[in-house]
Amino acid sequence: MKKYIRILLVALMSLLLASCGSKEEVNPIEPFNEYIELWNNKDFNQMYDLLSSTAKEQISKEDFTEKYTKIYEDLEIDELQVKGTKEQEVELEDEQAEISFPYSVNMETFAGPIAFDHEVKLVKEEIEKEKKKDTEISWKIDWDASLIFPEMEDGDKLVFNTTVAKRGDILDRNGIALAEVGQALQIGLVPADMEGKEDDSIKKVAKLLDIAPESIEKELNANWVQPDYFVPIKTISGNDQDLVDKLIAVDGVRTMSDEARIYPLGEAAAHLTGNIGTVTADDIEANPDANYSNNDVIGKRGLEKVLEDRLRGENGIVVEIQKENGITKSLVEKPVKNGENVQLTIDFDIQRTVYEEMKDVVGSAVVLHPKTGETLALVSTPAFDPNALSLGATQNQWAEIQDNPDLPLTIRFNKTYAPGSVFKPLTAAIALNEKKVDWNQTINISGLTWQKDATWGDFRIKRVSDYGAPVNLEKALIYSDNIFFAQTALDLGKDAFIKGLKNFGFEEEIPYLYPTVESHIGTIDSDGALANSSFGQGQIEMSLIRLASTYTAFVNKGNMIQPILDINEEKSQVWKKNVVSEQGATNITNALRKVITDSKGTGRAAKMDGYPLAAKTGTAELKMEQGEKGIENGTFVAFNPDNPELLIAMIVEDIGKVGDSAVAVKKSKNLFEKLK
Repeated sequence: MKKYIRILLVALMSLLLASCGSKEEVNPIEPFNEYIELWNNKDFNQMYDLLSSTAKEQISKEDFTEKYTKIYEDLEIDELQVKGTKEQEVELEDEQAEISFPYSVNMETFAGPIAFDHEVKLVKEEIEKEKKKDTEISWKIDWDASLIFPEMEDGDKLVFNTTVAKRGDILDRNGIALAEVGQALQIGLVPADMEGKEDDSIKKVAKLLDIAPESIEKELNANWVQPDYFVPIKTISGNDQDLVDKLIAVDGVRTMSDEARIYPLGEAAAHLTGNIGTVTADDIEANPDANYSNNDVIGKRGLEKVLEDRLRGENGIVVEIQKENGITKSLVEKPVKNGENVQLTIDFDIQRTVYEEMKDVVGSAVVLHPKTGETLALVSTPAFDPNALSLGATQNQWAEIQDNPDLPLTIRFNKTYAPGSVFKPLTAAIALNEKKVDWNQTINISGLTWQKDATWGDFRIKRVSDYGAPVNLEKALIYSDNIFFAQTALDLGKDAFIKGLKNFGFEEEIPYLYPTVESHIGTIDSDGALANSSFGQGQIEMSLIRLASTYTAFVNKGNMIQPILDINEEKSQVWKKNVVSEQGATNITNALRKVITDSKGTGRAAKMDGYPLAAKTGTAELKMEQGEKGIENGTFVAFNPDNPELLIAMIVEDIGKVGDSAVAVKKSKNLFEKLK
């Protein structure tokens, strides 16, 4: 009987449980670990599905996903690591309705790393399954905003405060600024102050600033503008006092001081310093890892572009959580890193003096200290005003630059030219090294033209004058005899000639701060091409920087000195050793002295009392075919052999427009007189 009663009770209990439905309970560690895994994968959409019903009442799935996505995108969060508890199962007390688990977060943001420890609370919820009599006991994330960052509450938002890095200065050898952050003037209009005269004021300002009236009207009609607000129109240099006076005389015009990149030497150092400008979409695309924004500036040309990474610096940023009452709490901070000041070997006064001498011609000049290799000036003419381009050139200013046939944006001191006869000392050095000439050897040459044989057809080598045979190396340098050097090169042979040029660093990148085109030998595929190359024609091309550096060998016992532009670089470095023997260097220098002192020397126009020069003149003719008249460039390289502190290399393009081949000689003489 008792056994029957027990069986009956068990059956009754089973029926009772069946009538109430079954309950399946999930261990809370499982949804927690799932939430952590989804978080690491930034799967915010599925994270929401694990939230408690109470949390879902507070925030929709769309808002939840958008909130996380925006914060993570704004902070550029990378290398996210969220770690939870390692426990696989937890013991729960009877009727326990909530539980908390610790977790840690590490992430990299654009402003630096963020790391924190926190806890997430899970709550027990009973969920009906598809069968109405079955229920599931589940654990859900009791989410609030503190799970994003512990300091964050509902209603808070992130704010970003940026400290703009100061761009580094470009300084001369004495610390004088060539490019710096200085004061400019912001020109603006106050609507209330031009009431009734709006049209007149807009027209006058537009004309004075060389901008369209429509652009001024657009600024004045912006939504934020109020009658008594200062509306910025354009930033200008404060140096043009006449323009400033005319502007402030217009009704409604006001000025405010503004920081801007300024270039104290203006056009005199335009190609050296270059200029900055506002970052464009192309700039951002070309520098994907540099984190430029649309409001940044970037070096557009010259050293501003070459030294961009050193000058730019890194903006500081503070990311804060802002409460609804305005109180903020710092989340992460990246300190500002100002740009580096870069000091050059350039001399401010020499740079300005050289430009003033060159500004009326198309050409360039390089001034080196031939013993140390320090670059004292780099000038290219015509030039442009880097201040105007930095502040934002008007359409008319750009048109004036772009329509100029002399191409003022072209950097001429680092491009290559046919050097002409200033190249002959190199041929002399190579021939001396190969023992194909000596200082006593003579060649019988007569007449103004010469050709090797009839196979040359109409092609002939020409010289300027027949000063009487026989001709030796010294006379060939003094009188710049093309025929002598052509015959010498043929005696040398192509291979020895090319080998000698490569000893001078031809077709090798020059280690120089300012990017410079390599010197080229070109194709020497015939005796005629070799003959032409011997005196700096053919396909021989050199930059003015490279040309100047080769002449340092004649000052330094046959060793070429490395030209430098950064003042922190080592001085007097030998770049190419023994390109000519010490005696050969001395003898070539003595011959170059006579280029100036001889009554028929090609450089006699540069002769000065009490100040010796060793120099070589050159004229390079640019033509497409033999027999036609081409454009001629005049070149000149000179130094004081007794006190070698200045070496000047100069080229004047298309000398037919400004005189003759002596233009570069006379201008160089003027410079030595001013700088000695």
